[in-house]
Amino acid sequence: MRKARGLASCLVVMGCLGLALPAAAQTGAPTATAAKKAPGKAASANKGTQAEFKMVLEPRAVDMLKAMSARLAAANSLAFTATADFEFPSKLGPPLVYSTRYDVLLQRPNRLRVIMPGDGPASEFYYDGKTMVAYAPAENLAAVADAPPTVDAALQAAYKTASIYFPFTDLILSDPYGAMADGKLAFYIGPSGVVGGVRTEMVAWANDDVFLQVWLGVDDKLPRRVRAMFRADPLRLRHDMELTNWQLDAPVPADAFASAKAATAGRMAFATPTVKLPPGVKPVALKKPAAKPATAAK
Repeated sequence: MRKARGLASCLVVMGCLGLALPAAAQTGAPTATAAKKAPGKAASANKGTQAEFKMVLEPRAVDMLKAMSARLAAANSLAFTATADFEFPSKLGPPLVYSTRYDVLLQRPNRLRVIMPGDGPASEFYYDGKTMVAYAPAENLAAVADAPPTVDAALQAAYKTASIYFPFTDLILSDPYGAMADGKLAFYIGPSGVVGGVRTEMVAWANDDVFLQVWLGVDDKLPRRVRAMFRADPLRLRHDMELTNWQLDAPVPADAFASAKAATAGRMAFATPTVKLPPGVKPVALKKPAAKPATAAK
């Protein structure tokens, strides 16, 4: 039974993360041999370009991100579908892509439901202001834990306690732009008419951990696509998420944030599984722990 609980814990969190490969399969990273063969002029030109580039927060891009944040934060309820593609290295070198769909329902300030079918095992997450539940339907096992009284705090607790990560976490916080306050770079890219069937405009944003490209609806200011690369990832794998079926301030059923099946399911620990996130992957809003003071030499 102990082994089964461990497996199911991995399955639940893998569903939350959109992961489908065990850590043992993440091998065969490309070598740097090709990059070392001919540094010459190309390397020198690249070095010069990087030195000349200035990290700036362009007002136009910042204003667009703030408008998105205000639109999302003003809604009492949000419903949308996020379809995320996650790259993982294969033994051959080129990455493989695994996808997860997140059907999201949020009611401020303390209700959240995320249903996750995907290329890996399906899973479900419920939060009702007091309790958070991660449920694995196939195994009929649920992890249950007491939760803080707000969505923001509950998402932080779920990540820190069980590594439950949603790629859209920063978009559903009470202040989405506040999660981006440590930005070092933001600039306007240009218009696009091929994402989500609506007119969008593209902006880039980055801090010390991640580079994002975001597609924002011209008329509704809603995020339609987000593309991320994490600095701590040596392979620069890409994470791509499309956001569709937006519904703001629609009526929400009173029983939407609980599951009768999860309530009667077997129990497992609400804890971090053995499967880990790719390097650098985490919500932008997650605060870094304070550095420990240096210990005096004895």
